[in-house]
Amino acid sequence: MQEENITRLQYGDKELILIGTAHVSKRSAEQVKEVIDAEQPDSICIELDAQRYQSVTENSKWKETDIFKVIKEKKSSLLLMNLAISSFQNRLADQFGIKPGQEMIQGIESAKETGAELVLADRNIQVTFSRIWGNIGLWGKVQLLMSVFFSIFSKETISEEDLEKMKSQDTLSAVMDDFTKAFPRLKTPLIDERDQYLAQKIKEAPGNKIVAVLGAAHVPGITREIHNEHDLDKLSEVPPKSKWPKIIGWAIPFIIIGIIAYTFIANPAAGLDQTISWILWNGTLAAIGATIAFGHPLAILTAFVAAPVSSLNPLVAAGWFSGLTQASIRKPNIGDFETLSKDVFTLKGFWDNKVTRVLLVVVLTNLGSSLGTFIGGADVIRLFLENI
Repeated sequence: MQEENITRLQYGDKELILIGTAHVSKRSAEQVKEVIDAEQPDSICIELDAQRYQSVTENSKWKETDIFKVIKEKKSSLLLMNLAISSFQNRLADQFGIKPGQEMIQGIESAKETGAELVLADRNIQVTFSRIWGNIGLWGKVQLLMSVFFSIFSKETISEEDLEKMKSQDTLSAVMDDFTKAFPRLKTPLIDERDQYLAQKIKEAPGNKIVAVLGAAHVPGITREIHNEHDLDKLSEVPPKSKWPKIIGWAIPFIIIGIIAYTFIANPAAGLDQTISWILWNGTLAAIGATIAFGHPLAILTAFVAAPVSSLNPLVAAGWFSGLTQASIRKPNIGDFETLSKDVFTLKGFWDNKVTRVLLVVVLTNLGSSLGTFIGGADVIRLFLENI
């Protein structure tokens, strides 16, 4: 058996065998099987969390998605990120005939065959996304959403050089490679913290002989971190939201309402102009967002009506209302969920699928409403200054 890509570590009385795999290599899956068959470990750790484990073992996972719950729990953007990863994987499969993650599937199958304990060793992907999201600021969030949005529709072919580079990355890192170049600090939640989490889970796995199936990019970090103690609960914490967005979120409506109320008292005609400007800017730009998403006419109308009011209440968002309207009128069926991972591979499929259409309606309505709040608010202040 070849020892290439295999790192052997000793932790107390435990023997740890790390297989540095390439998520886009057929050979990696073969090597995983060979190593496990030869070593007969007590536990097999794989670089998956429960959500991704379900996605590779249960074809029905999308059928169980509650689109209404996704909207209400403010997870539309996170689901779009997951779809971006799915789109990226489909591009690889289409161009090279490779199914990313095959070595993880082999690890799961080998655990069943050998009777070894299967350990899901990676951090919850939603936690990772949340820690990324909380580390990039407002402008970074806009850039990330745009990056995800365009990566979904990218038709750029992947060169052999890029493919070789990806053999030392995990899929999540590969998808966000360009973005991490623009935001180097994202390496901490995306790579470093996961190295620590993986190291702790591997050494805590039951038994004296542990085989870990990992992306090659994580092996050096895990080798460094394996003798350090890491608090898994702390690494799994979703960072607390900054108070400033909430303060600003409540301050803007109070200021806008106060300015309009004062203007109405001093000059009713100017106050009416302010009100109309606020309604039109908010409603129109939110409706344009829903229109770009090819939302149902009633969803577009809902965006127009909801945005001027929701912009004055930080606890709600116009996209929720337009998205829920879209989902109620054009409710996704089982077929939409079954074809979801394939539909995101093409621009037409992305817009035709009822699931992604709902997500787009939510996200683009909210973007339009946010833009309308800034422009409409500026116009309200302009009219106030002109008429005091």
